[in-house]
Amino acid sequence: MSGHSKWSQIKHKKANTDAKRGKVFTKIVKEISIAARQGGDPSGNPRLRSAIESAKEVNMPHDNIKKAIMKGTGELPGVSYEEYIYEGYGPAGVAIIMEVMTDNKNRTLPEIRFILSKNGGNLGETGCVSWMFDKKGYILVNKEKALEDKVMTVALEAGAEDMKNDPAEESYEVVTLPEDFSAVKAALEGAGIPVESAEITMLPKNYVVLDEKAAEQMLRLMEALEDHDDIQNVYANFDIPDDVADRLNK
Repeated sequence: MSGHSKWSQIKHKKANTDAKRGKVFTKIVKEISIAARQGGDPSGNPRLRSAIESAKEVNMPHDNIKKAIMKGTGELPGVSYEEYIYEGYGPAGVAIIMEVMTDNKNRTLPEIRFILSKNGGNLGETGCVSWMFDKKGYILVNKEKALEDKVMTVALEAGAEDMKNDPAEESYEVVTLPEDFSAVKAALEGAGIPVESAEITMLPKNYVVLDEKAAEQMLRLMEALEDHDDIQNVYANFDIPDDVADRLNK
């Protein structure tokens, strides 16, 4: 899972910068609004509860959260968004899944196709790569903030599927079923273990290891896709070896 861990940490750091620009706010507001269609009470709506937690993590004002919920439930007028999942390939045949929320599919789809083709990728048919991923809860805990035995004990007792300690990584990786994600995260935090990042994600079953040229191109593609206002999440099965990453960071 090292490839996923690296990208999660890059994405987590990038989110702090994006939050200052309001880009993260825009995406979370969309997620809250769509989640609220299933009910405006977070206690009975796990998707809404998770979206609100994400909003709080980036210090979104309470009024913004409340208005987004009310737009989703129809109490306030707002733009009507629809959800789509697109699949495709990046440099070196990397598999990519894109979760999209848009009010205009006819505008968004050509823009995504252009971003992919500009950066060495292409759009594929529905189902072409989704079989390469599993939907999981994914939690990172910084190794400097907690002992391995404690993280493992708390996580597994709360229902986690697995915990991984890769010596090359800065964080422990905790994997859960989507339905157990909130309970495991709450158990870790309740035990005084600070969570570095936590998300429901698509974990690759295997990874494509990239050389320097492909890695540089792949990172440009990921940033371009994540910067698109209508793309909520991007998942990809690439891994960048440490020596390649070090050269790219110079």
